[in-house]
Amino acid sequence: MIKDFINLADFSGDQLRGMLDQAAADKRLFQSGKLQPALDRRVLAMIFEKPSLRTRVSFETAMTQLGGHAIYLTNADIGLGQRESVKDTARTLGGMCDAIMARTFSHEFVVELARYADVPVINGLTDYSHPCQAMADMMTVEELVGGLEGKKLAFVGDGNNVARSLALACAKLGVKFALACPEGYQLEESFVAELPAGACSVGTDPAAAVADADVIYTDTWVSMGQEDQKAERVKIFSAMQINAELLAAAPKGVKVLHCLPAYRGYEITDEVFELHAESIFQQAQNRLHFQRALLGLLIGQGGIQ
Repeated sequence: MIKDFINLADFSGDQLRGMLDQAAADKRLFQSGKLQPALDRRVLAMIFEKPSLRTRVSFETAMTQLGGHAIYLTNADIGLGQRESVKDTARTLGGMCDAIMARTFSHEFVVELARYADVPVINGLTDYSHPCQAMADMMTVEELVGGLEGKKLAFVGDGNNVARSLALACAKLGVKFALACPEGYQLEESFVAELPAGACSVGTDPAAAVADADVIYTDTWVSMGQEDQKAERVKIFSAMQINAELLAAAPKGVKVLHCLPAYRGYEITDEVFELHAESIFQQAQNRLHFQRALLGLLIGQGGIQ
């Protein structure tokens, strides 16, 4: 039984498949008005070093729909690792709440929270990985293209935390993953080498990456904490824009996803974004549906089998 949800590398393909199946089943129950409030009087502590729209609203809404409560804690409230040590924060919250979700810069902070908290700890995003996003994305891909096995997802942009988690999710769920990224911004060779042979390809040509893709995915070129690099990054990534010209190199009917927030005119044009807005906001809404199922598994059932 796995207590925490921190890195997709910790889970088997069967475990990830089981989580997706649970999320899909719970989504159907929710939409039919039959989902039961299985976490009555349970409490989720939510730590935010980074601001958020989707992460906060999806987790807080999920806890409310399950009959529980979520507490929003900013860095000004707790000073994680500064005013109070991470391990003392973990033991304090673990003694009062039923689970902890943390959205931090440092991945090690989340790992340390899990080490010292007796309750489940969920990675809501770190600079290294974004597992909740990747799993909601896999849920969305399955809904859009009718399955996962043998499909191809092309990620065009930065080899960042989202790309890293997506590469893991795809490798474990039978999806081919192709990253098109400027030299020097790609996923680490050591990380790619640990994935199954043929599961991940890395190159610098967006047109080649999307040529046989079922889904094209992008994210911001300038993540939080990189604002001082914006001018340099916009110049370096300019050839990675998702636009009409790039879509012309992809199969007809290809789907486009974006984990949001989107900076239109940079990583994606307004035209392409609006053309695929329905899928993109379906993707955003699936953060709620996946995370609600995840909370039910971690808090209600004691972990992932």
